[in-house]
Amino acid sequence: MPALPGPASRPAHATPQSIDSPDMRRAGRELLSLALIDARNHTLHLLSLWEQAQERGTAPMPPQQGVVPPFWLGGHVAWFSEWWIARNTQRAFGLDCPARPTRLASIEPRADDWWSLPPAAAVTGLPDAEATRAYLLETLECTLDLLARAAETDAGLYFYRLALLHEDLRGEQLIVMAQSLGLPLDIELSPAAAPRAPLLMPATHWTLGRPADAPGLALSQETGTVRIAVPEFEIDAQPVSWQQFAEFVDDGGYDRQDLWHAGGWQWLAAQSEGRRAPRHVEQIGAGPRGAGGAVLQRRFGRMVQAGNHHAAVHLCWWEADAWARWAGRRIATEVEWEIAAHAGAHRGFGWGGVHEWMAGTLQAWPGWRADPWSSGTEFDPVPAFGTARVLRGSSFATRARMRSMHWRGFAPPARDDGFFGFRSCSI
Repeated sequence: MPALPGPASRPAHATPQSIDSPDMRRAGRELLSLALIDARNHTLHLLSLWEQAQERGTAPMPPQQGVVPPFWLGGHVAWFSEWWIARNTQRAFGLDCPARPTRLASIEPRADDWWSLPPAAAVTGLPDAEATRAYLLETLECTLDLLARAAETDAGLYFYRLALLHEDLRGEQLIVMAQSLGLPLDIELSPAAAPRAPLLMPATHWTLGRPADAPGLALSQETGTVRIAVPEFEIDAQPVSWQQFAEFVDDGGYDRQDLWHAGGWQWLAAQSEGRRAPRHVEQIGAGPRGAGGAVLQRRFGRMVQAGNHHAAVHLCWWEADAWARWAGRRIATEVEWEIAAHAGAHRGFGWGGVHEWMAGTLQAWPGWRADPWSSGTEFDPVPAFGTARVLRGSSFATRARMRSMHWRGFAPPARDDGFFGFRSCSI
């Protein structure tokens, strides 16, 4: 069985040359400084777009999963960086920093009350937009000043790289929330690539994960390694499209219990108003086979016709699994996705329009390591091991430096607010 080079066996990537590089997790002080400024400007820009959208009179929506006040989220971004950098007297230990280090006071006396925990649905007493902007700017200044004196080592730069990753994640969350609430952010999708035939990948051995001594920042669910023997497989060259998903809907896919995992059928039964299409879809129909279809979708508050070849989006894992059963296929596994992303790029393997659900549940790889910061947050993988589903790739709303083949996100299988899709493999 031939062996393609897994990530643990390849030489380390070169030092990133741009703040848009996926290798920014290894970045040194100079590039980190520029990227942190860029991330903060992006946060401020998105908050400005939110203000403009809300001023146009969009009707308020009931509370929804994953939706918090945007300026609370902006303040939380600044609080997070101050909490783990400026206020953390043991930040120089990096990954070896204790989960509860000794801390200094905040530049804002009420910061912990306002921004340490997600607010309730009815929020009172939070600072206004201008005060939040001032805190965003002041904390950035502190971060950059400390970064200029930080040790140029993985430990010395750990929390600065983490603050950048966290802010980029929250930026995408602001965009997801706008979609959930129907706010007109005027963010356009990239044109869909022409469909390509599925790729046949040879049998191989592949190493998933990251060894303990690998340089740069890793999230805890990305650490550890596992060597896997992978049989030959066929995988879609692109995520499942709207045209493909519409054919499932036309064939009664939402009404056929035999197509659904037991948990998925329970989820479907619990949805209000008899759900018969993915979230944000108002109308869907495939039309005669090969003739194209019509998918009317709410996109940032506007009704648009989704392109037939665009990836189907806002799908939960249950819907992806039901489609795969209907099509006589299966959802791709993590190792298959990663192999194809590495070895299939020159053959038309495309990704980056949607985060992609993987088969199976999130598991810890041998040798994985907990981090000092994620416990008790939505980023903590420990409660999710064995239940959450893995998400690979990136979406159109993901910053370029976050578009890594090794990114390993996760979410409950019922989650559909994010820009989530999937691709399939032959059985």
